[in-house]
Amino acid sequence: MTDPAPITALADRRVAISHEWLTIPGGSEKVVLALLDLLPHAEILTTVYDPDGPWPRALTDRPIHPSFLDRLPGAREHYPKLLPLMDRAFRAFDVSGYDLVVSSNHANAKNVRTHPRRGRQVRHVCYCHTPMRYAWDPSFLEGEDLGRVGGLVFRALLGRLRRADLRGARQVDEFVANSTFVAERIRSTYGVPAHVVHPPVDVDRFLDAPRVPEDFYLVFGRVVPYKKADVAAAACELLGRDVVIAGTGRDLDRVRAVAGSGARFPGRVDDAEVASLFSRARALLFPGTEDFGIVPVEAQAAGLPVIAYGVGGARDSVVDGVTGVLYDDPSPAGLAAAIERFEGLTLRDEDLRAHARGFAPEVFRDRMAAVLTGTAGGQARP
Repeated sequence: MTDPAPITALADRRVAISHEWLTIPGGSEKVVLALLDLLPHAEILTTVYDPDGPWPRALTDRPIHPSFLDRLPGAREHYPKLLPLMDRAFRAFDVSGYDLVVSSNHANAKNVRTHPRRGRQVRHVCYCHTPMRYAWDPSFLEGEDLGRVGGLVFRALLGRLRRADLRGARQVDEFVANSTFVAERIRSTYGVPAHVVHPPVDVDRFLDAPRVPEDFYLVFGRVVPYKKADVAAAACELLGRDVVIAGTGRDLDRVRAVAGSGARFPGRVDDAEVASLFSRARALLFPGTEDFGIVPVEAQAAGLPVIAYGVGGARDSVVDGVTGVLYDDPSPAGLAAAIERFEGLTLRDEDLRAHARGFAPEVFRDRMAAVLTGTAGGQARP
């Protein structure tokens, strides 16, 4: 891995990174850290910030500006409930003193007022993890028990959320999507094109891991409805194959109910256990639809083939017949057929690991640097 290099062309610009919230480190926060490698002088705008979180100094050494929501009692623990107020929170930030805003967005971070009706216009690049799924993706709430009152409240808010989201999109000069799938959703939702730059994946920690395959398939991640672990369990039961479903979540009891005697549920696993499962599993099963999906890339870096439903980010991360299998039928029978197809293939370990290298952090930084340098052209603010 090459050492991160800041964008020298933007060294004299005042830059802000706008991010939804900083409470628990996750995938989108890794994008923020990678952006800070490129823009180490940037300031950070966010709705809610927990300074006691396990943040690296690369983030905590920067000026972090939380919104007025951060002052509300319980905001850092219950921030999802503040979603209806987050558009207002981001619009309240005064960004007129910046030369460039880079938003890391899956809801409202792009809604900062970079293009006000009056006043100075500020260049704005949005790295979009997804258009706001609460507003635009009906499948996002599958399995959610909102109740009658909750459903009525959500439907009442839906129009407001969509209007705010479209207004926020008009503040953006350039969209960058984390996958081809998300770029298509940006075009259909906002009517604009997007660059595609995949998020950074720490592939180095898996590239030298040995492979000692055993006779079981693996599902790894949160056990929630949209990840479709139940489909994997049912498919393996149809074929009489063993499956390990590693992870916890509110859908766990339902998945257990459809799983056969060959299913094991180790619960939450640490990094060493993940590496062991990647080393020993026959293939990773990935039956859900993800905007991108980090786990399939990590698996391929470890030499573990991936059998994925061919919708969403898996179309970018899995090469059918080379690093795994993509399939079109989302049912258990469809996944079972894909498993049988996989079992007839011979895949090369070196092909999987070489493909995974294309998602390394330095690839993200190089591609984002090209977008940011091009978009932020012109002179710095006096």
